[in-house]
Amino acid sequence: MTSASGNTVAFTLSATGAPAAAPVLQPFDLFPTRIWQARLPSLRGELGDWVAAVLRMRAESPEPAGRTNRNGWNSRDMAVLEQPAFTPLRDAVRAGCASALREMGAPSARFDLQSWVNLHDRGGFNFLHVHEGCLLSGSFYLQVPPGSGQFVFRDPRPGVVHGYVKGAVPNGYSDIRLAPEAGLLVLFPCWMEHFVEPHASDAPRIAIAFNALPASAGGMP
Repeated sequence: MTSASGNTVAFTLSATGAPAAAPVLQPFDLFPTRIWQARLPSLRGELGDWVAAVLRMRAESPEPAGRTNRNGWNSRDMAVLEQPAFTPLRDAVRAGCASALREMGAPSARFDLQSWVNLHDRGGFNFLHVHEGCLLSGSFYLQVPPGSGQFVFRDPRPGVVHGYVKGAVPNGYSDIRLAPEAGLLVLFPCWMEHFVEPHASDAPRIAIAFNALPASAGGMP
């Protein structure tokens, strides 16, 4: 059938020759994947001091730890949030993780925090990775100059990349890009593959990355 506008319209005929009524479809969203974001305006007054503290850490120990960070610096210290200067941020991160774990059905999960600096110079990035064996992972952004690389979550469904439909629609394939900002807290399941796009500013992009580990587990995944 051709419409008045010239477009072809496809429809199905019933046995009587009349157009068949579309069935009423009841949708079910399976395998939901949730991340969380929070802006922490009460901590914005601390950001300048925390950036200065990170730059002192780098000056005192300039060799990066490596891991997934390239063209930048990350701390060998894996307990940055335990430093007294970061106590308000540590408390906020712990409260956020506890809230997220309640939503995940694990309200009684006991956890320790593992935390480190993730800093990118111009051209810096993190390659695709996961944080294996954790309860939750996340980042808090201290400094995000214009041109900062975005934080990208890879679609966790292994088969969806082969589907016909692309984009952020039901059953479509689409990576999710998060534009960070100073004072933003992000939490996500540790098994979600993620990476950071290359940084395009002469001012460094600085975040505190962290994992909520099962209590007394220790060690970097």
